[in-house]
Amino acid sequence: MSLLHLVVLALVQGITEFLPVSSSGHLILVPVFTGWEDQGLLMDVAVHVGTLGAVILYLLGDIAGIIAGIFNVARGRRDPRARMAAYVIIATIPVIIAGYFMNKYYPGGFRSITVIGWAMLGFGIFLALTDWLGMTVRRMEHIRISDALIIGVFQVLALIPGTSRAGITMSAARLLGMERPDAARFSMLLSIPAIAGAGVLKGLELHQSGNAQLTGDALVVGGMSFATALVAILIMMAWLRRASFAPFVFYRMVLGCVLLAIAYGYIL
Repeated sequence: MSLLHLVVLALVQGITEFLPVSSSGHLILVPVFTGWEDQGLLMDVAVHVGTLGAVILYLLGDIAGIIAGIFNVARGRRDPRARMAAYVIIATIPVIIAGYFMNKYYPGGFRSITVIGWAMLGFGIFLALTDWLGMTVRRMEHIRISDALIIGVFQVLALIPGTSRAGITMSAARLLGMERPDAARFSMLLSIPAIAGAGVLKGLELHQSGNAQLTGDALVVGGMSFATALVAILIMMAWLRRASFAPFVFYRMVLGCVLLAIAYGYIL
């Protein structure tokens, strides 16, 4: 794989992973519009693991607090910070179950420009509606078990390319009345087990393949996506502290319409 190909993959993944615009959908579109060979799920996961490092670094304070809370509970002390670990686990269970069956029956996923186009458009509208209708009265510390389960069920939809894991979990959180920055923070927390799980499974495949060149490419693209994602997270969180999801909705709707026009032969 050429260096230019790796750079493009890293930039696409790093910029789109935590924005509500679907990183998986964009990664699938790279070979469609460049004519390059499809990078495949292994390289997709490599760039996801790079962004995992970025979100862990950004949320280091939250993660440290959760770990400290778990240790305190293990020692018999009450610590509300430990509840967040339980909420993340509860919200992750539905996508683990759905992901297992997806990997079993559809291992290649739904890598279709038509699917991505409809998902971009439909869930873009859903993001707009939830952001408009949702109140901004709750923060992460107000999350309940039922909220975590609802957000987790919505997260299953992210298995459809173009939906956006970040977008659908933020939409669910906004529907439940969470403030935008807190919806984004909880969404990023949920990304950690989801990305880590996929990274472990595909990492084992990468190791067993014995392909040294492929392993080297994965390390390079992962490192570049880490740096790009960290910058994107900082910019997104600064934006959400003072504004809405409107730019992301507009982008999704425009891209969705363009992709559907291509898929149904109206352009190109």
